[in-house]
Amino acid sequence: MRIFSGIQPTGDKHLGNWSGGFRQYAQTQEQGDAFFCIVDLHSITVEYDPKELHEQTLDLAAMLFATGLDPDRSTVFIQSHVQTHAEGAWLLGSVTSFGELRRMTQFKDKADRQDFISAGLFSYPVLQAADILLYRTDAVPVGEDQRQHIELARDIAERFNARYGETLVPPAMIAPAVGGRIMDLQEPDRKMSTTGGTAQGTVRLLDEPDVVRKKFKSAVTDSGAEVRRGDDKPGISNLIEIMSVATGVPLDAIEARYDGQGYGHFKEDVGEAVVELVTPIQARYHELRSDPRELQRLLASGAAKAREASEPTLAAMLDRMGFVRSEAGRNFGAVRPRDL
Repeated sequence: MRIFSGIQPTGDKHLGNWSGGFRQYAQTQEQGDAFFCIVDLHSITVEYDPKELHEQTLDLAAMLFATGLDPDRSTVFIQSHVQTHAEGAWLLGSVTSFGELRRMTQFKDKADRQDFISAGLFSYPVLQAADILLYRTDAVPVGEDQRQHIELARDIAERFNARYGETLVPPAMIAPAVGGRIMDLQEPDRKMSTTGGTAQGTVRLLDEPDVVRKKFKSAVTDSGAEVRRGDDKPGISNLIEIMSVATGVPLDAIEARYDGQGYGHFKEDVGEAVVELVTPIQARYHELRSDPRELQRLLASGAAKAREASEPTLAAMLDRMGFVRSEAGRNFGAVRPRDL
């Protein structure tokens, strides 16, 4: 099975990123041929600081390895280091409709917060589709907020195949049954985010232990005092999910354990569970971040593997779309039967 997923480097990484993304990455790398991409090209679709992008890209690389990705089991690389992504996006743009992109929920949400709306912000779902489809991906581990994008990638693959012949694999989405969408601790009607959430309600993976504890102690709960899930209890339901993904204890068992104990003790225990979770991640992150040459070596090795894996698909796309191939152009290598 071929696995692919990507994550933007901008913004501090938080508990929601771990629960819906990093946690899945580490699990799925054991299930097949896994590729994980730092999608820096996606990060320039909104206003950004170039120096921050540079540092945040290396920060994210260190965090991916710190949260469990093994360079011997997974291919981890930076998107801009593999040219097939940008080239593939242009080709796939010809089989993507304006109407499809206009309906994308995340574009609407982000555009509402921008004074300048770039064409890249509108078309980035096509680049995301190229990210996935170039690797002939079977499964994409992502959070629930990416479902619409994965469905679009499937539609693009199927339309390309209908026009030009069977070339691309429509991917399936893998989302965790629990913890796929962690919510803000202060406003549990919105997802946890360093850009769209609250400062006190967003638990960063690099927050100091006492900061983590304080955020959980002040987490918004609901009326009543029962530790149970329900549509009428979004705050406590969110905390129960967090406790489950942090400890591995099933949701029902958590409710039973805290039956009759009230919110205060439960919130303290959730905070401690998260501190226990992030402490080794932080130690490994700082170790990796202190050795930028080793980090760059790992990323360069990953980019070489990604180019080897994606170039046959791009070559097939160009051939089947009717492009004349230049003998002096880049050598894509042979299109192997396994790949196509």
